[in-house]
Amino acid sequence: MAEITGRDLIAYRTARFFEDGDLVNLGIGMPTKCLDFLPEGIDIWIDTENGAIGLDGPPAEGEWADPDVVDAGGSTSKLRVGGCCFDSFTSFGYIRGGHVAATVLGAYEVDQEGNLANWIIPGKTAAGMGGAMDLVAGARKVIVMTEHCDKKGNPKVLKKCTLPLTAAHEVDYIVSELCVLHQTDAGLVLEELAPGVSVEEVVSKTGAELIIPAEIKSMI
Repeated sequence: MAEITGRDLIAYRTARFFEDGDLVNLGIGMPTKCLDFLPEGIDIWIDTENGAIGLDGPPAEGEWADPDVVDAGGSTSKLRVGGCCFDSFTSFGYIRGGHVAATVLGAYEVDQEGNLANWIIPGKTAAGMGGAMDLVAGARKVIVMTEHCDKKGNPKVLKKCTLPLTAAHEVDYIVSELCVLHQTDAGLVLEELAPGVSVEEVVSKTGAELIIPAEIKSMI
């Protein structure tokens, strides 16, 4: 395999959580890159909380797509064969009913208690939380995709979130360009490292307390 780093590595590793036939909600931005790295033989169904299953990505230039079929960010999307659209009542019914196998989101902050803050920074304009609160609470697996530190070099994985929460005690996995962290009953476990990354580097760039097992796997 050619060298893979950064956001591509995050998407590559996150896509390995999916199982064939899973119903998956991919958040706006980086999570959509997972579709570029699906393992061979894995076919997933993409959900959008505004009322569709079977989204198939944006239309190519010059390709027609129904303008009424949009993703959670409001961008036009194709609908695969077998896909369907429905009202918000139905959408949030199956989300809250636990029928989404995995939801994948970005984060401003995430902490060692499984808390997630990803919808607003106080003082800045935000459209609202959208469906994230329901998705994080209702999905069977919650995966946070994030760069390990912010643009100023500050850790985004903390002992305790300081920003308004999207959900409490719901995050299962954190995937960054440095590592994979697993939220367990015992605490936040460092399960995998990116190639060339040491335990010491992860610890130095993390604001949370980590459990370091004797054996740590590679992300690739």
